[in-house]
Amino acid sequence: MTPQTIVCVHAHPDDEALFTAGATSYYADQGHRLVLITCTYGQLGIDGAGRPGNAEGHDDLGTRATRAMELQRAGELCGFARQVSLGYLDSGMVGWSSYADPHAFVNVDVERAARQVAAVLDAEEATVVITYDENGFYGHPDHVTAHRVTRRAVELSTSAQRLFYPVIPRPVISEFVRRASEEGVFMPAWVSDATLDTDEDQVAVRLDVRDRASLKQRAIALHASQIDNADLVSMSSDLFELLFGVEYYRLGWSRGASTTNNDLLGGLS
Repeated sequence: MTPQTIVCVHAHPDDEALFTAGATSYYADQGHRLVLITCTYGQLGIDGAGRPGNAEGHDDLGTRATRAMELQRAGELCGFARQVSLGYLDSGMVGWSSYADPHAFVNVDVERAARQVAAVLDAEEATVVITYDENGFYGHPDHVTAHRVTRRAVELSTSAQRLFYPVIPRPVISEFVRRASEEGVFMPAWVSDATLDTDEDQVAVRLDVRDRASLKQRAIALHASQIDNADLVSMSSDLFELLFGVEYYRLGWSRGASTTNNDLLGGLS
């Protein structure tokens, strides 16, 4: 196959490790070009004092710098040849003061941001794009905005052929949550609040990436400042593989032929 370019559009630093590291490292090893677009600085993540983004005294600038360094290293491990930042502020959650900031990603002009993304897609001649579904996987406002922006971007792009959403079928995540609860594993919000409406028959591509589980765990570990993911790094390998050993993708949009053959690039020449 002619080498293709796959672009992942993620909302915050560490999303590239949590949601798509298996696919990106796999396709990079196959000789394809992987490009990461991160929409926000993630400055409202957990700061050096362990404070969440809405806490009094939260160190936004320090957190932004730390997360940028973590992202660079983790992105390289995940197989990305190029990393792009759209330069928006992390919005935080509904009710936070940050949510009303005009520079917060949730308040972006979707058309303007979509043109930013489309410009990268076309410059890279990207054929496959990955971002979150309509629910942002677990409802985070920045993830939902990333979906809206990217969905418009693929329409504006002349190169994009397919848009995929990482999902986890209901039985898989339900079993993980059950076993993790029994083992006393702390579950971050993206797991505990995940949308559970994906059935097996909605999955277009299943990628067995169990041989990349240790890489994915290392990538998550590189985002060490985000201590709410610490149990994902330290959990047993069999429990980790239950959630991360197979990546599932739903086809959200396509231009022309949509055959995938259980391969994000299936049918593309």
